[in-house]
Amino acid sequence: MTTNVDDVIRRVLAEEAKLVVEVSDVLDSDDLQRLGMSSHALVSVMLGLEDELGIEFPDQLLTKTTFGSINSIRSAITSLAD
Repeated sequence: MTTNVDDVIRRVLAEEAKLVVEVSDVLDSDDLQRLGMSSHALVSVMLGLEDELGIEFPDQLLTKTTFGSINSIRSAITSLAD
């Protein structure tokens, strides 16, 4: 991918996740659900990432674990790019 995946992830989280903290304060390993991301916001984040990156998350990746942290989101995106 030519775009910086971390920048895209953070931008989509800022727009869609409805976190209780600023995305710039979120560590890559922080639990996004603990920071306020609801199941509804998770779906919005997933759709935003699909749109931004031109990818589609398969059903097996549509889990709270996949979208639990920036690290896990990056890992899922990287696995789709391979």
